[in-house]
Amino acid sequence: MNDDTYTFTRRIPSGDSYDLVVAGGGPAGTAAAVCAARLGLRTLLVEATGCLGGMGTSGLVASFGPVADGERMLVGGFMKELLETMWTQKAFGPHVVPEFLHAQLNRWVPFKPEHLKRILDDFAVSAGVELRFFTRVIEADTDGRRVNGVILSNVEGLRHVRASAFVDATGDAALAALAGAECKVVLRDTETVAPSTLCSLLGGMHWDHPAYGSDWRGIDEVKNHTKTELLAQAIADGHFTQEDRFMPGMNKIGERTATLNAGHVFNLNPLSNRSLSDGMVFGRKLAVEYLEFYRKYVPGCEDLELQATAPVMGVRDSRRIVGEFELGIEDFRNRRQFADQIAVYNRPTDVHPTDTSKAEYERFLKDFHGKDNLGRGGSVGIPYSILVPRGSDNLWVAGRCHSSDTKVHGSIRAQSAAYMMGQAAGTAAAQSIATGQPACDLDTQALVERLREAGAYLPQAALSRAMTRA
Repeated sequence: MNDDTYTFTRRIPSGDSYDLVVAGGGPAGTAAAVCAARLGLRTLLVEATGCLGGMGTSGLVASFGPVADGERMLVGGFMKELLETMWTQKAFGPHVVPEFLHAQLNRWVPFKPEHLKRILDDFAVSAGVELRFFTRVIEADTDGRRVNGVILSNVEGLRHVRASAFVDATGDAALAALAGAECKVVLRDTETVAPSTLCSLLGGMHWDHPAYGSDWRGIDEVKNHTKTELLAQAIADGHFTQEDRFMPGMNKIGERTATLNAGHVFNLNPLSNRSLSDGMVFGRKLAVEYLEFYRKYVPGCEDLELQATAPVMGVRDSRRIVGEFELGIEDFRNRRQFADQIAVYNRPTDVHPTDTSKAEYERFLKDFHGKDNLGRGGSVGIPYSILVPRGSDNLWVAGRCHSSDTKVHGSIRAQSAAYMMGQAAGTAAAQSIATGQPACDLDTQALVERLREAGAYLPQAALSRAMTRA
């Protein structure tokens, strides 16, 4: 008889206790921890890598998703404070102008990832957040719908940590799943999965080449030409291993440097270590192919050098909670606003092609430029209830593991939206601890008012003490 299980029992140190433990130090987790600490909570932030910022730093996805709707800035609170700090410290790409932040529609905002790391360090340390890098949550100590503690793993071994509240900002809903929350999993509950991308850092770029002009308009023109005519020509020439028709492209972050978001790793299962490992190997192969493509086909790139590929895979979708409410595509297309919304956002449903077929590429273009584009002055509300695992007492999620359908997820998974979700989750945790209200029955009128006091842009006219529910 084969026994494919192993029982592992061990006594580990315990005793540490916090008001809030945040799992994951990406955009959502950083905002949750800093905002909660500023509200007086003793906060522990655990992060698997050695820096904050997640995809924007470790992942080299060094460009924020849109922060305006074509008419005004939509972000407020922590995210606006971060943007203003980055502007003051010259942490954006040298071509970034105020219109990128305050007015332009669907404008991505490039930044210097190393600079962002230091800014987020300063925010966390100044707020009094206790940081634990190179640390993962590997188990949850639960009692029904309440989380009592977590098991952490790092170089010191295993440790049990207690807290009054928890925020899952792992991207993969890792803590929520460990705590028994119902989740939707790609390739189990979906037929396809959004492709992943291993981004890279490039040097030796001639941004002063005449093709790029004297400002960002020239960069945009060459970038669009590269993504269409030049990429199509290279595919026709048989340059690439795979006929990937969509490439987000290169972002200027310095006078001679750039980050590159290119090369989809299709059918990667982000919840399979084997698949992630194989994907990293293939991603590094693709990085060289795209380097050679730029050198050969794109003006100003003749001396381009590959400085580094990201140490982590750029995963777009993996596991999402089943929340008190699921934000759906009809809500998005109707630009629905909610009484309990904790942010508003404008970005097309950027669900990348899931394979190399022409039909899937045309589906993506139709969605991105057509009915799934909110247009100038539009926005969709992000309700509080998509941050709450159904029935949860003291656990919230923030970032891409929120509760939405696949298309909406493709819009609001971006870093700029994640920072706003994180602020809301950290603020909600503080309110819950102060009032005894569970996450699944929080007074959302009080939460919205608190977020407004902290500078969040929440234009809904009507408020409600009850959250939006399914």
